[in-house]
Amino acid sequence: MIPVLNIKTLDDVEVKGKTVLVRVDFNSPVDPVTKKITDDTRIRTHAETTLKELMEKGAKVVVLAHQGRKGDPDFISLSAHAEVLKKILGSSVKFVDDIFGEKARSEINSLDEGELLLLENVRMWDGETKKLSAEEHAKSEMVRALAPLVDVFVVDAFAAAHRTHASLVGFAPVVKEVVAGRVMERELRSLVKVLEEPERPCIYILGGAKAEDSADVVDSVLSKDRADYVLTGGLVANLFLKAKGYDLGKVNEDVLEKKGFMSLIPRIKELLDKYPSKIVLPEDLAIDDGGRKEISISDLPTEKVIKDIGINTAKRYSELIKDAKTIVMNGPMGVFEDKGFEVATKEVFTAISESNAFSLIGGGHTIAAASKLGYLGKFSHVSTGGGALIEYLVKGTLPVIEILKKYSR
Repeated sequence: MIPVLNIKTLDDVEVKGKTVLVRVDFNSPVDPVTKKITDDTRIRTHAETTLKELMEKGAKVVVLAHQGRKGDPDFISLSAHAEVLKKILGSSVKFVDDIFGEKARSEINSLDEGELLLLENVRMWDGETKKLSAEEHAKSEMVRALAPLVDVFVVDAFAAAHRTHASLVGFAPVVKEVVAGRVMERELRSLVKVLEEPERPCIYILGGAKAEDSADVVDSVLSKDRADYVLTGGLVANLFLKAKGYDLGKVNEDVLEKKGFMSLIPRIKELLDKYPSKIVLPEDLAIDDGGRKEISISDLPTEKVIKDIGINTAKRYSELIKDAKTIVMNGPMGVFEDKGFEVATKEVFTAISESNAFSLIGGGHTIAAASKLGYLGKFSHVSTGGGALIEYLVKGTLPVIEILKKYSR
């Protein structure tokens, strides 16, 4: 049981000999030309925890997952995922190019204890993404076809938990036993730790290029007294500096304009006025002047592209991080992919990894940066969620979590 949320886990259910339906998130990067999976991180995460455990305990494991969206280049069959899964598990993996038709049901009925069956991409069925309640989805064609064959429903897809799709919520009202899988459990325990009972000081570090969510996160964590400081980097820092009244220069402000971020400025001004000592902005920046060049914010505007926070700011952030007990990071400090502009992100990662704090990082670019710079294994928790993580930080819950709280008891 996950405390506070009162959600059951695999520890609370007997699975030997039972048919267990597991909703995972196998959604992976796919090469648009070859259609091959280019990163198996999410598949591996579920395979090495929840799926392996269920197979070893003698469950008859049926896996539901999605890949891409209809019309997108990465919308492919899960047959490729089955091959990857087979290599990771080192055992036989069955795959059927059907979701809930006669072929799928026949394969489910023929499963032996310890065997695993992967069903076809659930988004190939149009009913999957309809905007309905869990109870309405429970009456859908897919749920009515599969639910009678299932003893236990395991929800493990945290990265998709901000969506109320049929395969995520529809089985909960009609399957007798509903529990969180190990990936979901690990995510929720970590989020409870940072949201419900964070050790102080608690620091949030917001960077990257997806600045549209930054105001929501800042407002949520500071208004609810969940953080002592919010440190800014990347386009988030540029946006907050602009709201503070700095002229960044046309080339940098055009980026904010094109992304539609300028409309956020009035709200960010209010946040800066309300929390002047808690929102920390850079005191220097790094521009691309044929290579890395440090400038003070007093040197703004600049007609060179801002690609990182400055080293003095990074060291200042490191000092704050050193004393923290809880750290949440979403987004790198600069364009870490470009040589010379990974400096601040690396400095911040080093400070986090050397601190005694409970550290949680999330978001695709943050994880990519941590992987590239060699820090991936040096944090307390690396979240599989992008949009789901941000929404949880803002709202304190997710639609799928609410369904688990309702039906997992």
